[in-house]
Amino acid sequence: MAFVFSGTDSAEAEVAARAFYETLSEKDQRRYVAVEARRMGFGGIEYLVGVFGCSRKTIERGLDELDQLPGDPAAGRVRRPGGGRKKSRSGTAVGTESDFGA
Repeated sequence: MAFVFSGTDSAEAEVAARAFYETLSEKDQRRYVAVEARRMGFGGIEYLVGVFGCSRKTIERGLDELDQLPGDPAAGRVRRPGGGRKKSRSGTAVGTESDFGA
């Protein structure tokens, strides 16, 4: 028998959860909402979409990430390895100081 989420959190709990959610990185936001969705069971995703204003697809992506946590290549990082702005040969980021005549 599966648990079916049929209630809502108190308004105070929703405000506190939203405030916490806003302090997280994008990746951590996805994972936090996914943990909550899994805890709530059936119907939790739709409820959380309304509370946090994120898309259903974002929560589903977070659920996929939770399933892959033990082998996460980006553990402890904000970006995946190799992500972010590429450096030029001079050692400064491409498209920064040289573009402004510095």
